Parts: sequence; structure tokens; C-alpha cells
Amino acid sequence: MVMEISASGVAQPTLPTLYEYYTTGGIKSGLNAGQSYFTLNERNISLYSGAMHYFRTPKQLWRDRLRKMRAAGLNAVETYVPWNLHEPTPGQFDFGSGGSDMQDFLDIETFLKTAQEEDLLAILRPGPYICAEWEFGGFPSWLLRGDPPVKFRTSDPHYMNPVKRFFNALLPILAALQFINGGPIVAFQVENEYGSTQSSTFKPDRKYLRQLRQLYLSNNITELLVTADGVSAHKAAGTLPEFFLVTANFGGNPRSSFDALETIQPGRPKMAMEYYPGWFDHWSELHHTTPDLLLTINLEEILTYPGSFNIYMFHGGTSFGFLNGANVADSLTDNSGFQPDTTSYDYSAPLTEAGNYTRKYALIKSLLAKYAYPKTQIPAPPEVIPRVVYPSIPIREYLPLKQLIDSQSSGLEYASPLPMELLDINNGSGQSFGYITYRKTQLNLPAGSTLKIAANIRDTLLVLVNGVQIAPPLKASADLDNFGFWRQSPSTIQLTNRFLRNATVDLVVENWGRVGYGMITQFYQHKGLWNNTVSINNHTIQNWKHIPLEFKKTWTQKLSGWRPMQTYKSPGLYRGFLSIDSPLADTYVDMRQWTKGILIINGFVLGRYARIGPQQCLYLPSPLLHVGRNEIIIFEHYEASDSIRFTSDQIWETI
Repeated sequence: MVMEISASGVAQPTLPTLYEYYTTGGIKSGLNAGQSYFTLNERNISLYSGAMHYFRTPKQLWRDRLRKMRAAGLNAVETYVPWNLHEPTPGQFDFGSGGSDMQDFLDIETFLKTAQEEDLLAILRPGPYICAEWEFGGFPSWLLRGDPPVKFRTSDPHYMNPVKRFFNALLPILAALQFINGGPIVAFQVENEYGSTQSSTFKPDRKYLRQLRQLYLSNNITELLVTADGVSAHKAAGTLPEFFLVTANFGGNPRSSFDALETIQPGRPKMAMEYYPGWFDHWSELHHTTPDLLLTINLEEILTYPGSFNIYMFHGGTSFGFLNGANVADSLTDNSGFQPDTTSYDYSAPLTEAGNYTRKYALIKSLLAKYAYPKTQIPAPPEVIPRVVYPSIPIREYLPLKQLIDSQSSGLEYASPLPMELLDINNGSGQSFGYITYRKTQLNLPAGSTLKIAANIRDTLLVLVNGVQIAPPLKASADLDNFGFWRQSPSTIQLTNRFLRNATVDLVVENWGRVGYGMITQFYQHKGLWNNTVSINNHTIQNWKHIPLEFKKTWTQKLSGWRPMQTYKSPGLYRGFLSIDSPLADTYVDMRQWTKGILIINGFVLGRYARIGPQQCLYLPSPLLHVGRNEIIIFEHYEASDSIRFTSDQIWETI
């Protein structure tokens, strides 16, 4: 036994690390759930896990977040795997060096090895559907190009063939990192909340679940396979209890869910795969928070049942780029209940978006110090990474939206408006993210001419007549009921109050996030003007030029034609420069003086902002900055500010 000398000079036994405790003497077996408790390598274990998504935190900060999780007393980290990032176009994969804008976030092998170095086990949830308030629930948008349409989350070969291709690329990477092979992975979740798909028109496809299981087995996955559902409501509808350990998702009343698990699988371990310590935000809502005391009550009930848990989220992070998901309150038939998620995925979690400790963190640490077994070495909590408030910088240059559209020579012409996913671009995979412009030229518009869009817009719309934006701005949450947003159907706007000859009309549509949760029918969601008739003065307009504005890094960095700053009342790109000649530090960009749009730092889309809130600032981690001159571009839809301001903390305010 290893001994250490205490301050009093008395020799005391040193606690083993987690891996020392579970691997001393060699590894004979992985996580076992064949009885009422878990064992790992034939030793009893309870899982004290926390969710952290590697794709929501810069790679350079992974170790900081993981060490903080271990310092709280957790023994495992859980993460989803986003298919849409790892296979951005069919057959082209990015696991950290694939050349996509997000490649630095995608080195899953390094993430898992770092977790092991920080003395954490790992639970992997590869989907293929992940929800996660992530764009399209993790599905690649090119699945929507299927002819016939793919039947999502079923054994339909048009769906399963792409799933097999992705899993056959992903799972060999993960197989080598299984606990039995000396790595950190002790469990894999198959699908995700599949029971929630059950409705009067759809029954979960058991053949599909068996096919997914076989994919794991064929790729040498031998660790424990589990499913997760709201079992109090959906029981065993989304699982195969004969093959998978069933786990539960809930935000309260643990005993009810664990009792349901006992009914489904008597005498098996009880685990909360998702226990919610907070919640996520939609634009225009109030910021969600949850009582700290409630977390303590629920976790203690889980621990004493006894059961295991995964806190979802322990560190929420950020949905960088265009990668926020959305919910839908009703159905996608009319899109009126569309609810886009904010860029921040703070989740009111124990570790904030920027990695700060909260009272929830302290409470969890205290509970685990009391209940966790076995006792192993726990590191001291790392210092909080300091944030700075950089000096405000002026807007120096401006690129009008019309000029930006004019500069694009890649426009494609179709008789009727097509959604972005069906454009013949990106090697036949269509457009996933950003904006799409529908342009019609050489129009003679009498005074009082009216534009009519027959069905719901997906999701927001700017209307430019000869370059002048005429759609009403989004300055308050109530404005979402006006023209230019998804709630109206049909919607109309007057284009001009005087006669215009040879006019150009541009309809710029934003994808504000594809829905990532709901019934199967809600996964058929094209963005742009979809199944739509666009008319002027009741005359259907055809032969539109389609111009994608994807804001990919290489494209943005080549933009030219910048003008000296002249106006703040027009949509376009606004550019300023942040010079840093000292050590880099995290910060927040305060967007309260702007209206709605996206912010781009050194060519990388940091995220969306909207004055309506609740999120008012964008987290800017230091790995996205560099010493010297940093370019900041803001695509403002409506009215801009004359400067870019910074703050040290997030600000929550709903307008």
C-alpha cells in the first residue's frame, strides 16, 4: 500500500486513482449490469457521471472542464456524437482533421483520451439521433434529399444505409477506446429517447433497434449497451429489454422513474441517463433557472435508492456557428409553433458556459463526498479561467447586403423556390446552414405592389427592393407575429409606394435552426421557401435565382469591396478589428446595441444574437483569438451599432 506523510508527520495510506482501483491486477471485464448493481472489472461501481459535449467546447479547454468534473467527485463523463458534423457531406468524414470549419472541435479520440488522463470513465451516445437541442437532432441535412424520402429512425434502407456508413467509420475509433481494451468507454447508448416517437400514427421500429445493435456488435463493441427514455410515460416502447439495459430521463421524482425501471427490468441496476439540473432557452423566452435545493433533493434520492446518474448537463457549453437546434410546439405542417434555441447552452448547469463554478457544483461535490464509493483520489478544483473586458472597438467598414448578394456568381435558377437542402451545391449535398437568397430581376412594380408568400417562412425573411430592406425589424418578442417570421401564413407586404421599372427583389431567408425533437413527422423540415408560392399582385413569380450565403470560413475571408463606415440602418456586414498584444483571455461580446444577426471572429461563425433575448452576449473563448489583429464581422439584419463592446459575464434579458 502506498503511504504519504501527513502534516503531523504520521504515515497515512494514499487513496488510489479511479483507474488504479478498477484496473490493478489487469482488466478482465467491462461494465456489467447482470445484477441489481453495476460492476466494473468485477468490482462494484456506481456511476456518477456528467454530460459535456466536446463539440460545444474548444479543444484547448477540454482538459479544464474535465478536470473540474473530476474535482466535483464525478467518475465519468458522457457525450453525444453529432453525425452532422462528423459527416458534413456524404462519405466525407471529419474526426478532427477533415477540413470543415468545426474540425478543431471534432477530435473525439483526443477528447476521450484526455478524459482518461483526468481519471474519468466515459459514456458514449452516438445516436444516430441525439436531440441535444442540436441542429436537426444531429442528423445531416443531406438526408432530406432522399428520393424517395428517407423514413427517419426506422429500418428503411434509405435511412439505414447512411447510418451504416457513418457508424462503420465512427465505431472502430470508439472500439479501440473501450475499457476492456484499456480505454475509458464503459457504455454506449443505442438511439435516444426512441419511446418518444410513439404516436397514433407511428410505432417504434423494433427491427431498427436490432439493426443498430448488430452494427455495434459487428464493429467489435463489447461494452454495455443501453437505451434511455422517459420511462414513466413511455415505459418500454423505445427499447428491447432483452438486449439493452434500460435507463431513465427525468428532471424530478426519481423514485417514480426508478420504480418504472424495476417494472421493465426487475433486479437490474437503476440509472438516470439524464437528470436535469437546469434547462435550455428559446429565443424570446425568459432565461431558465432551477432551484439549487431541488438538485440536492433529487440527487440524494437517486444515490440512496440506490442508483447511478448522469447529470445532463454538467457543462452545457455553446452551440457555435449555426448549430443551435429548435423545438416545435405544435407540428411542422404550419411551422407556427417553431421555437429556435439560443446560441448559449449554459443550461443553468453546475459549470457555466464559460466554465465557472456555481452553487450547484458545490452541492454536488458535497453530496459525492458523503455518498460516493469507493473513495478514490479527487483533484483540487482548478482555478477559474479569468475573463477580461477588452476595450470597445469602432466599426471601420461596411459591406451592404445587396452588394454581397451581387458579388455571388454561384446562383442557380429554378422555376419555383427550392429549399436550401435541395440546391445542387456542395458535391450534391445541398446547403445545410446559413441563409438563402431568392432573387428576381427586371420586375415592373406599380405603386402599391404587394408581395404575398403563401405558406410559412422557414424561418426569417428580409425583403430587399433594389437593395433597400423593407421588412419590419425584430426589436421585441411581439414582433415575431409580424411579417418576416415563421408565424404568419400567408404573409403579405407592400413592396413600393411608387412605380419601379426593372426592379430587383431579393428574399433573404434564414435557417434559424432545424427542429431536433418530436414525432417522426417533425423531421421533414426543409429551410427557405418550401412548398411555397410567391406572388406579386396575385401573379405567381417563377424562375428565381437561388443564391446561398453559407458563411463558410474560406468564403468569408475572401470577401472584398468593403466600404468606409457610412450607415447603421441597413442590413449588411459590419467589420471592426480587435488588437491584442497581451496574453489571450476569454471574454463575452455584448450585443445589446445590435438588433439581430450573427457574429464572426477570424472567419469562424461564433453564433447568433437577437436583441429580444434572453441571451444578450456571445461567449468568446480565447482559443478563437490570436495575438495581433483579430477580425470581427457582424452580419446585422436590421440596425447596427457604431461599435463592438465586451463584458466579463453573460447578461440575460428578454425584450
